[in-house]
Amino acid sequence: MFRGHSYRSLDPKGRLMLPPEYREEVLSRVADGRIMLTNNFDGAVTGYPMDVWEQVEASFAEGNKLDPRIRDLERFLISGAMEVTLDKQGRILVPPYLRTYAQLDKDLVLAGVGEKFEIWNQAKFEERRRQVGLRIDADLAALADLGVKIRL
Repeated sequence: MFRGHSYRSLDPKGRLMLPPEYREEVLSRVADGRIMLTNNFDGAVTGYPMDVWEQVEASFAEGNKLDPRIRDLERFLISGAMEVTLDKQGRILVPPYLRTYAQLDKDLVLAGVGEKFEIWNQAKFEERRRQVGLRIDADLAALADLGVKIRL
């Protein structure tokens, strides 16, 4: 599992050093260190170990292709995906189009989110966490009204 968040930097070539615990998680799942990077819904880049990504792709095969929302979501995620591999120093190369999409500059946050991790522009990440903190009670109450159970 990917947990926690850390402050990172992109090098001039667009490479990102993963923290040791993230590298270990990737290599425990995929021996060759392959990761799929793609755009996500919140303006960040998401990294999936290849075994998890294959489950994401398979889930689209089960979707109703007559529904334009399914097609749009599939197009958004899969057309934005790029396979990268950990190098010997534990770095991944974030493709230029994904750096542009997520406004990734030098200062980044790497956030663990269960079976995947996110790469954020630091200012956007901090603002997002601030906004979530302001509405957390209302969001939890609304989810409870929908019957969603979250163990905290």
